[in-house]
Amino acid sequence: MTETMRPTDFIAAGEAAPARPVHPRHAATLLLWRESDGGLEVLMGVRSVKHRFMPSRLVFPGGRVDLEDRTAPLLSELHPGTRRALERQAPPRLSRAIAVAAARELLEETGLILGRMEKGRLHADLAPMRYLCRAVTPPMSPVRFNARFLTAPAEAVSGELAGSGELEHLEYHRVDSTPAHEMAPITAKVLKEFRDLMALPEAERETRPMIWYQGRDTRRLERGG
Repeated sequence: MTETMRPTDFIAAGEAAPARPVHPRHAATLLLWRESDGGLEVLMGVRSVKHRFMPSRLVFPGGRVDLEDRTAPLLSELHPGTRRALERQAPPRLSRAIAVAAARELLEETGLILGRMEKGRLHADLAPMRYLCRAVTPPMSPVRFNARFLTAPAEAVSGELAGSGELEHLEYHRVDSTPAHEMAPITAKVLKEFRDLMALPEAERETRPMIWYQGRDTRRLERGG
């Protein structure tokens, strides 16, 4: 969990690094967590070997923000603290879309519903989400994301855990143990941020400095954080 990112973490076999940095796409990731007899756990899965971006790595459910996420119906609005954190680096409409994308990707990749389905469409429940951090993929990667990491308690979701093929071996992993599958360095760093957050008294979690990761492993404070 202490290794640093390398260009090869993001470049597929036989693929060259871009001549110029690629503009990062907005993305959202959700750490769905629960308390078990063994301690704190988060839901993770292994990305298919067919993926161009981080194949065969253990990750949290998530993906890029789609245009439709900006106008998707909601079951509830963002918690004020989560909204403020997202809006440090995104306008209100995009901040909302980022959270919607996190719920949508959770449904698509795990079958779990954070919200309610109406006429086959997800009405996302954004209120349980809390902001954790963000990370921007290194410039040498041919696929780049400006990813926001959000959290939500497992008790807020419904449905049966069932993968779509995008993520395999879906299961809850203890945050204080070493998983059997290889984890991307940034995933390990975000997991540590989550452990540190949850170790704080609940009243202090929203007052902690806002963190983002730039490039390989540079941990920075958000502006105003």
